[in-house]
Amino acid sequence: MSQLLAEHQVVVLTEDIPSEGLRAGDVGVVLVGHAGHDRVPPGYTIEITTVTGETVAVVDVPASAVRPAADCDARHARSLSRSV
Repeated sequence: MSQLLAEHQVVVLTEDIPSEGLRAGDVGVVLVGHAGHDRVPPGYTIEITTVTGETVAVVDVPASAVRPAADCDARHARSLSRSV
C-alpha cells in the first residue's frame, strides 16, 4: 500500500461513495487494511459514524479513497438523508 494506515487510525474520505450516502470529507476510522490481490487494489475497511457514535456505514475502500486525518482538519457536521 502506498500509505500504510493503522487500525483505529482516524481517516478522511477523499472521494464520494454515493451508494452509501458518504461524501468526500466524511471522517471515519480504519478497522482493517487489505493488501489487495489480482485485480483488487490495496485498501481499507473503514467505519463512518455520526458525531454521537452511531454507525453510518462500514465500507471497503481503495487506499486512494482515504487519507490520514491531520491536526489542522476541522470536523464538519451535515445531516444525513437517511436514518441510521
